[in-house]
Amino acid sequence: MKKALLLPLAALLAAPAFAQQVDLTKSQLAFTLKQMGVPMSGSFKKFAANVDFNPAQPETGKADISIDTGSIALPTGEASAEARKKEWFNAAQFPQARFVSTSIKALGNNRYQVAGKLTLKGVSRDVSAPFTATAQGKTLTVDGTLPISRLAFKIGEGSWSDTGTVADNVDLKFRLVLVNP
Repeated sequence: MKKALLLPLAALLAAPAFAQQVDLTKSQLAFTLKQMGVPMSGSFKKFAANVDFNPAQPETGKADISIDTGSIALPTGEASAEARKKEWFNAAQFPQARFVSTSIKALGNNRYQVAGKLTLKGVSRDVSAPFTATAQGKTLTVDGTLPISRLAFKIGEGSWSDTGTVADNVDLKFRLVLVNP
């Protein structure tokens, strides 16, 4: 009988202290880039995120985010359709991009640094991004910006690799709203 009571207690104590559900209705993945020197914004409308983050113990945190590349949204339908094509995201062959964290460290004042592997269009690269974490009630909002070289991931091939037309630097802005149980 004692053993039967101790097993659930041990499982509860071993569970992550801050495992959260991600509220996808309040979370977003947006990006900015420059096309012919003019800023342009877009977003990904569909993604999934598994996150375990405790600001008191950031080094134990984990994140695994999958992005539906076909859900890209740009200012016009024509631009969105173009971005799904082979020269850009090739969404037919590479329907998902994925980020898996390898480490999270504290920087002080509710600021953190996450490092991990980003796989996009079949190319995997080590990336790193600073972020802030703001707690309010049962939610924790994580905001950050991941700078990406689009050419390092073969985004914009052929004539689109000209950085005079579309700049190489793209800033992926993420907001994840985490809900504590």
